[in-house]
Amino acid sequence: MLSRAEALAKKENRTMSELVREALRQYERQRWWEELNVYGRSSAAAAGVNNEEGVVRAVHEHRGEQRAGRKKRGFA
Repeated sequence: MLSRAEALAKKENRTMSELVREALRQYERQRWWEELNVYGRSSAAAAGVNNEEGVVRAVHEHRGEQRAGRKKRGFA
């Protein structure tokens, strides 16, 4: 694996340090998206949202609640 990394760094005119930093950034970004996806799926399941129609319904309900709250406070 080290020889492959060295060859790639040479091919891209990068140092090994640059190559490793970029690989770490990509790894961290991928892990962040995976964690966000798990959170989103569990939140959606808890809210009973399991398809696009459910998302649209939840957004409309939330916006209605927000409008009602503004009207109560006099911010129509």
